[in-house]
Amino acid sequence: MKYAIITGASSGFGAATAQELQNMGFGLVLLARRSERLEAIQQTLTQTPVYIAQLDVCNEDNVRAVIGALPAEISENIFVLVNNAGLAVGRGPLDTGLSDDWNRMIDTNVKGLLYVSHAVIPLLKKHPNSHLINISSIAGKEVYAGGNVYCASKHAVDAISKALRIDLLPHQIKVSNIAPGAAETEFSLVRFKGDAQTAASVYEGFEALQAKDIAQTVAFIVSRPAHVSIADITIMPSAQANGSLFHKK
Repeated sequence: MKYAIITGASSGFGAATAQELQNMGFGLVLLARRSERLEAIQQTLTQTPVYIAQLDVCNEDNVRAVIGALPAEISENIFVLVNNAGLAVGRGPLDTGLSDDWNRMIDTNVKGLLYVSHAVIPLLKKHPNSHLINISSIAGKEVYAGGNVYCASKHAVDAISKALRIDLLPHQIKVSNIAPGAAETEFSLVRFKGDAQTAASVYEGFEALQAKDIAQTVAFIVSRPAHVSIADITIMPSAQANGSLFHKK
């Protein structure tokens, strides 16, 4: 059986992607910090085997240990890695920002993606036409007001995706970058540090993307024939024109 590894799998894009890839017949390796959420999701995914493990992508030793502990029947059959773990924390001018917020974003969005990719790529190399998919953001394509460090971290993901595509070409590993626009997940709740009212206001007046929209995009990428590689997709709600311009009712 072919397996897919998904980071940040306890909610949002990650949880939705797990369902879509299982529908395609993949066994799953679901990794996230919230083990209780993973256990609940595991109970709902019954079509194929599901392996779960608590993982903080910011901790390189933890990443190495978790990937190194995968059972042989799984580690020998990894065909997809979805680097989904990521977050935004805070929004505003750089000079009023908090270094703790900057470090959380850089450690998760950039260094965490590097740690996981470094650990999993040797497994992907065993299978030509395997996939490495990075979940970036429209913030990786352009910079918007108040998004300075988050945008920088997602620009880094965009650049790493391009670099990986070059590095992994000889191994015929497909590398895809998905850049979602406004999507209604826990993203804004995390960004605004639990302020549910402010988080909800982000999506008022238009229909935002849902987690399933991005999960279906992952499924589309993975389902292409061997000679087709989807390098980069920017996906926005129809009410969005760029990183900061929306048509709101």
